[in-house]
Amino acid sequence: MDYDKILNPSVCEIKPSGIRRFFDIAAEMDDVITLGVGEPDFMTPWHIREAGIYSLETGKTFYTANRGLAALCDEISSYLSRRFGLKYDPKSEVVVTVGGSEAIDIAVRALVSPGDEVLIPEPSFVCYSPITKLAGGISVPVPTLEKNDFRLTVDDIKPLITPKTKLLVLPFPNNPTGAVMRRSDLEALADFLRGTDIMILSDEIYGELTYTEEGHVSIASIDGMRERTVLVSGFSKAYAMTGWRLGYACAPAPILKQMLKIHQFCIMCAPTSAQYAAIEALRDGDEDIAMMRESYDMRRRLVVDGLRKLGLPCFEPLGAFYVFPNISKLGLTSEEFCTQLLHSKKVAVVPGNAFGESGEGFVRISYSYSVDHLVEALERIGAFIAEFGK
Repeated sequence: MDYDKILNPSVCEIKPSGIRRFFDIAAEMDDVITLGVGEPDFMTPWHIREAGIYSLETGKTFYTANRGLAALCDEISSYLSRRFGLKYDPKSEVVVTVGGSEAIDIAVRALVSPGDEVLIPEPSFVCYSPITKLAGGISVPVPTLEKNDFRLTVDDIKPLITPKTKLLVLPFPNNPTGAVMRRSDLEALADFLRGTDIMILSDEIYGELTYTEEGHVSIASIDGMRERTVLVSGFSKAYAMTGWRLGYACAPAPILKQMLKIHQFCIMCAPTSAQYAAIEALRDGDEDIAMMRESYDMRRRLVVDGLRKLGLPCFEPLGAFYVFPNISKLGLTSEEFCTQLLHSKKVAVVPGNAFGESGEGFVRISYSYSVDHLVEALERIGAFIAEFGK
């Protein structure tokens, strides 16, 4: 049987994740320090785990409403109001999803028709372009620049807008760069977008991991932007709940209604026990967030200072838990740097071009690991640079 004639060509053309490729290689080696996967090293706080366990012990093992538990939708609405000044109706503007990834998928499928163009800032997380392709849309990369701290500007997007532009992805705080958008940056974008019909997909999964005095600002809080924004977030990063696979999307009711239909037919509902755990996280998890954010902030400064002392230029990331040093002065491509570092010093990091062509010349290093882990990795990277320079 000729499977090439049977399989969907759009799926076949999608490249596997560049993040996972290096992780899989490292998994087959001994004594490797992995700084490649964006996952908290904290266990889910006990009171959150206990809520999930209790839901199982009391027999809460059945389907929930497609939208999610009413109590969880209420808590999501209250949390967004309390933390970010956002107002969403829990009955018509909130859906609970299987991770933030599903929320992104159903948002794109609800908004993007075949031939529509989607503006995707790069470097950025690897899922946006493949999901756009699967929806029949056309990805339009928008390079962001180191000299601008990888923030997105009106000048970046203005030349790329056409009559087919449907959606702008706004992935901040950013994976892989750690860049954030301040309120003034978002207001400038809003001033421009108000004169268009362009929708916004705002991926705010790292919103709680923002290290500025201002804190995270959602573009949906800017005047006139809520009506054109689908906000995506979840529990993986802020509450160390990656394995629970729980996220959510918030949007104006007419958009959310269509997203919910896709969710109904493809997923049915998010895992029940995870939803009960998430209720507890939102009700009593603010101190957990503060503790983890403080720890990440300390590690952030440790890694940035360490890389700069090694001679690797590194702008200061103000969000998420990644640094994005510039390795171009070594004369190696991102792939060459990561491959040689892995095999010679057994440190796994991710090449910047895994996040788009504009990531070439950089590598992504996650600092969501223990201090001992990070210190040892920096020593090995230093030894690699020293040997390479001889």
